Amino acid sequence: MTTGNLFIISAPSGTGKSLLLQLLLKNNILKFNIKLSISYTTRMKRIGEINGKDYYFISKKKFKKMIINNEFLEYAKVFGNYYGTSKKNIDNFLKNNIDVFLNIDWQGAMQVRKKKTQVCSIFILPPSINELHRRLYIRGKDHIDIINQRMLQSKKEIYHFHEYDYLIINNHIHDAIFDLKNIIYAEHLKTKIQFNIYNKLIKKLLKE
Repeated sequence: MTTGNLFIISAPSGTGKSLLLQLLLKNNILKFNIKLSISYTTRMKRIGEINGKDYYFISKKKFKKMIINNEFLEYAKVFGNYYGTSKKNIDNFLKNNIDVFLNIDWQGAMQVRKKKTQVCSIFILPPSINELHRRLYIRGKDHIDIINQRMLQSKKEIYHFHEYDYLIINNHIHDAIFDLKNIIYAEHLKTKIQFNIYNKLIKKLLKE
């Protein structure tokens, strides 16, 4: 049975992973059906964000209830707020042969690897610390104190890059998208996946 591929993409805040995914989905020229998993979060909704599109915004009480009910594939507490991925949503996508991207941090990635044997993980790095700080500042989403917290946190996150299957340096967005698309193609060309698709052909070739 052919199923979708599960991808994890992680990076320090401001590296550009969310923009990469937006552009990949918006200008998807791949032949594969790709979806971005929408996380649940307890943080406040920012201006312009839409519930059910950017995040599922829920209360801490409801989030903790979902934890007790074992509804999350992964979850973490970041800067005082909870973020989590629904197991049911991910399994439904994969069963319908849809590739799913999880935009999560290294803590969530560790949890997913323990529960899913078939997962491809990608880490995005900035070209420099100064550029990372500049990107955080110009996007205008956070107060300077939060930016400073994110910069301190970024070094801790970068430490975990070696735990991932692939590494992309996001210096130029178009090059990074090109690299990301190549990773997706490479995962689909793995022997196990190709055999599931072309098993009749392969068995026929072996008989002839």
